[in-house]
Amino acid sequence: MPKYSIVVPFHDEEENVTALYDRLKAVMEHVGESFELVFVDDGSRDRTCRMLEEIAAVDSRVLLVKLRRNFGQTSALAAGFDHSQGDCILAMDGDLQHDPNDIPAFLAKLEEGYDVVSGWRENRVDSFLLRRLPSHIANWLMARLSGVDIHDFGTTFKAYRREVIQNIPLYGEMHRFIPALASWYGASICEIPINNTNRLHGHSHYGMGRTLRVFFDLITIRFLLRYMSRPLHFFGTLGLLGILGGTGIAGWLLALKVMTHQHIMALHSPMFVIGAVLLLGGMQMIGIGLLGELQVRHYHAPTLRAPYTVDRLVRSRSNEDRVISDL
Repeated sequence: MPKYSIVVPFHDEEENVTALYDRLKAVMEHVGESFELVFVDDGSRDRTCRMLEEIAAVDSRVLLVKLRRNFGQTSALAAGFDHSQGDCILAMDGDLQHDPNDIPAFLAKLEEGYDVVSGWRENRVDSFLLRRLPSHIANWLMARLSGVDIHDFGTTFKAYRREVIQNIPLYGEMHRFIPALASWYGASICEIPINNTNRLHGHSHYGMGRTLRVFFDLITIRFLLRYMSRPLHFFGTLGLLGILGGTGIAGWLLALKVMTHQHIMALHSPMFVIGAVLLLGGMQMIGIGLLGELQVRHYHAPTLRAPYTVDRLVRSRSNEDRVISDL
């Protein structure tokens, strides 16, 4: 079993595949410990998959996980984590904007005893308005909401102990929030500066539309961190406030009717409707909270359903043999 697994998702990166493989191999061989390279083809439409198959055919330390279509970066990383075998797992992008020479620094921090080591693009080279400013705001919000004091949640370049990452469900855009989720499990987290270089080949797959998805995931993370195991505390509080408000309005209208004999529906119909809505809405909120409590058991007993579909795995058993497993 390898000590380290390097997980790299690829999507239309044919111009970067060979260079990244050569640099990763050189760095990991210099580290001197057993390792594997887990390359995930996330539905590439160019020659990326073919080139990865050729690499896997000649190097038994390389595992290719080919997905049936483009599932997105988070699902591709989940596929890589699920099929890796190392005690420690390091994830990075396949566009060469992450420098493999930074890997020993990640591994050194893991050896010190940290459970999660997160990269920090201290000197980013991206566009200020389109990338750096939105990223700075999102990272500041995430640090405040999660209580994890790191500067860069967004980078994929992170290292994990297997026992930590295997307990974190990944879907949507959740890969960027792994440190926040890991903190819920009591993981020790640190951050190290990494090199950030311009993309030399290919095109970026990130756009402004991703910012909106990250915003909604940010709300999800806040909810999960505070109410993941007790959703009734959130929905029940809202429901109780609604019921109290509705009951107060109903009591006031009843008192008016008894004491003044007013025609309530004619004179106070808006308040009557508001009170009824608050009562019904409050009861519904409490019902949602109870249903959420029932769903908590699914969190503690997760299903085996994965957010991706694997087409095949490619790994050679030796330098001469190649094995393709159709799934």
